[in-house]
Amino acid sequence: MLHRGAIIRRASKFRALSPSQLRYANSLASYQKTHGSDPRTSLGASIGTKQTISLATSGAQKPSWELARAKIESEYDDSMVGLKGGQIFHEMMKRHGVKHIFGYPGGAILPVFDAIYESSHFDFILPKHEQGAGHMAQGYARATGKPGVVLVTSGPGVTNMVTPMQDALSDGTPIVVFCGQVPTRAIGTDAFQESDAVGICGACSKWAVTVNSIDELPQRITEAFDIATSGRPGPVLVSLPSDVTASTLQRPISTKSMLPSRRRVESRARATDIQSKELEETLNRVARLVNLARKPVIYAGQGIILPENGPELLKELADKCSIPVTTSLQGLGAFDELDDKALHMLGLHGTAYANMAVQNADLILALGARFDDRVTMDVSKFAPAAFTAEKEGRGGVVHFEILPKNINKVVNATEAVEGDVSTNLRLLLPLLRAVDPLDESRKEWLSAIQEWKSTWPISDFDRTSRPELIKPQVVVERLSHLVEDRKEDVFITTGVGQHQMWAAQHFRWRKPRSMITSGGLGTMGFGLPAAIGAKVAHPDALVIDIDGDASFSMTLTELSTAAQFNVGVKILLLNNDEQGMVTQLQNSYYEDRYAHAHHENPDFVTLAESMHVKARRVSDPRELDESLAWLLETPGPALLEVVTDRKVPVLPTVPSGRGLDEFIPYSQEKEIQRRELIRRRTQGLHG
Repeated sequence: MLHRGAIIRRASKFRALSPSQLRYANSLASYQKTHGSDPRTSLGASIGTKQTISLATSGAQKPSWELARAKIESEYDDSMVGLKGGQIFHEMMKRHGVKHIFGYPGGAILPVFDAIYESSHFDFILPKHEQGAGHMAQGYARATGKPGVVLVTSGPGVTNMVTPMQDALSDGTPIVVFCGQVPTRAIGTDAFQESDAVGICGACSKWAVTVNSIDELPQRITEAFDIATSGRPGPVLVSLPSDVTASTLQRPISTKSMLPSRRRVESRARATDIQSKELEETLNRVARLVNLARKPVIYAGQGIILPENGPELLKELADKCSIPVTTSLQGLGAFDELDDKALHMLGLHGTAYANMAVQNADLILALGARFDDRVTMDVSKFAPAAFTAEKEGRGGVVHFEILPKNINKVVNATEAVEGDVSTNLRLLLPLLRAVDPLDESRKEWLSAIQEWKSTWPISDFDRTSRPELIKPQVVVERLSHLVEDRKEDVFITTGVGQHQMWAAQHFRWRKPRSMITSGGLGTMGFGLPAAIGAKVAHPDALVIDIDGDASFSMTLTELSTAAQFNVGVKILLLNNDEQGMVTQLQNSYYEDRYAHAHHENPDFVTLAESMHVKARRVSDPRELDESLAWLLETPGPALLEVVTDRKVPVLPTVPSGRGLDEFIPYSQEKEIQRRELIRRRTQGLHG
């Protein structure tokens, strides 16, 4: 006979009993006290062997005690007993399908590095700086939809990850960062290379945790991947003390999540089932608004790209209801820009016709977008026609969003549909009536948009002045044309600055995930390492970093990483010897006082060649196409420096404090006046 104390002692070899396990032990003890025997052995004797076999084979429900025992046993895993922490890390990477890791070693993380040494299960990419590793992981994640994995040491190793983690948090990019930490006994003693990793990274991650015992290591790793990829994706940090990764697992470990937050998610999922009627009612109201709308616009963000079938559902919605589509910067590629319904990018440097459409629309369907300030501009002036229609019960703003805190944060939604965007779109589509583009309810609206496109084409910029200089917009146009036939396997990354906006405006985006850039945080130096990450993920694809000289300079040492690992990225470097976006603002608002915005750059070609990267420079417009072809056809990593015209503004632009329809378009007359003013203000030094 097994008494309660023995049951508890036996179970304790796993871990302290959970309440459910304790109830199971108590139920066994109670049965023993009443019947004088263990139910697991007495049941067969009391009902007979034949009946026992019948019970097992008849499909009858198992007794509750047997289910409870099976549940307890299923919650433990003994497959990793005897492994060291570093080996467990290796095993868990295999289980989570990790193929590539980006990172940099150091003392506190060496037990893990030693365990993965010469692993045949994944490739390790060693950058020149931890920040590079973080952006590589971001590029990998953005190109695949899978979490990028980073492995760095303690102290400066993890603090160098703060910028990539905040960037990933801002843009909803799933990365899992594992960092070393001093031994648990030394935490809090200001030991060498100790930092409060969890405290530092808690604000720039979805979750940050220290693994205090080897027993919890597998769970924490699983939870990290779960949290990074669930809901709105983002970064997670797992801090690994060196004594934990060097110790050996002695006993089976629980496989059940210890996170209260995960239980809350499960509870919320059940609540969502209960509230399905409310969702149905919301979608019916949304369908009514869509069917009533005469001037609808779809505003698509990155949230429509994250689900695998999101872009297909977006196209189905746009085609069925004849609704034009504009996108955020991170939503570029969600909708084919060669489609007549494409309005291209919205916002500060968005197309004039996208901005006009949003301001005049009676209904805005926001799909996986968060109404960033560079999209809305002065929010009090945002979408006036839609809010007028809302008051009249025939329109407004409908927000499809997976992250509850983003709803009504910037723009108050007429209707909010919380949850996975693609799932809810799939439920909405059958409720919508088909609208032909020639239908009277749509023809006038689409004609107005076509007129705006003719009045303010995105191709309208200064092409004629200083013809001996290469215009940066032309570079992007020509590149887009040259890769048109292979857009299905082209990925573009950018740094941050004017070149980023020119890439967004003048490259024709046709495929989801093809635009990889830093949007929310605006991190200069993002382009090159992100390109390396994307190329590692898709070795047969064409991956091009469109960069500017100032942004590129921040992480240019990763050229050496590309060469060392033969990652065949192509760098298209637009060099105007200045921080172009800064000088544009100084021209507009600071009377051309160019405070610390000009660089004396290195010789980028010589520098690249010193890192074993093929490189070339072009400054003659007549040689541009041939030089671009050289870049695309050169095997391995290659760099093309394009010396461009200076003081070229990104247009259209919306001045601070203005509404979207108060944009400044390109005007040849005003451009001549602007140049003359620059020369006068700077005594001929610029302009």
